[in-house]
Amino acid sequence: MITLPDFILLGDDARADSRGLGEDGTRHLLPDLAYKRLLVVNVCFYGNPVAYDSWVLIDAGVPGTLISLKQAAEVRFGGRPPSVIVLTHAHPDHVGSLQGLCQEWKCPVYAHPLEHPYLNGQASYPSPDPGAAGGLLSKATMARNFKPAELGDRLRSLPEDGTIPFMPGWRWLHTPGHSAGHISLWRQSDRVLLAGDALVTTTPQSAFAVNCHELAVCGPPHLSNSERELAGRSLGLLAALEPELILSGHGRAVRGLSARQALTKLARGAAS
Repeated sequence: MITLPDFILLGDDARADSRGLGEDGTRHLLPDLAYKRLLVVNVCFYGNPVAYDSWVLIDAGVPGTLISLKQAAEVRFGGRPPSVIVLTHAHPDHVGSLQGLCQEWKCPVYAHPLEHPYLNGQASYPSPDPGAAGGLLSKATMARNFKPAELGDRLRSLPEDGTIPFMPGWRWLHTPGHSAGHISLWRQSDRVLLAGDALVTTTPQSAFAVNCHELAVCGPPHLSNSERELAGRSLGLLAALEPELILSGHGRAVRGLSARQALTKLARGAAS
């Protein structure tokens, strides 16, 4: 059995967003990439607010953050709705505002087919296994009494060729483990990785670290012991990319050699 990799603390030199904090709390990473922390989870905005007419929202936050998410989008894109919403996975902490956003924006939602049952009302995620040692983030992931989204004909499958609609130069990678249809997003040209929950950049066991965003690289919050082998393989896939900039679903964006080395160490530990 693969054990949960230990977290690896990073120095402040790995922080990727120390100078990019907007007044609304949005953190600007690149001209076409920003993110906002909504309680314990990140949502990502792709698209240059000056040069591009289209933009993409990646993930949809925890329940109760609809207004904050919409306000951040309006500040960045002037009220223009996104062309699409892309989901890394369908856990409640990543789709909490999805129903309301779809009603407001009326845009398609793309996800891996294995996540579709949790987005069309056919299935609900089970409660986390208390023996899986996933910590606070596992509990947040499986929010109690959360009704699955029912998106109807707005729900689409990601293209089989790995491309992502309205995100030229990006590819989606199947990175299961945290969920069966979990994906990460990768841009080779500048080695930017949007990892979802395939890894996190805070220590998920600690409420203090999650809320204060202690800078670290850690394996994903585990919901059951049976998922750990897949999660380890996904870490190996992402480490092999040697990303320069990493944004995960939880924690701060990190960059550079120390972040790559930490990810490689985690992947090697998961494979041993």
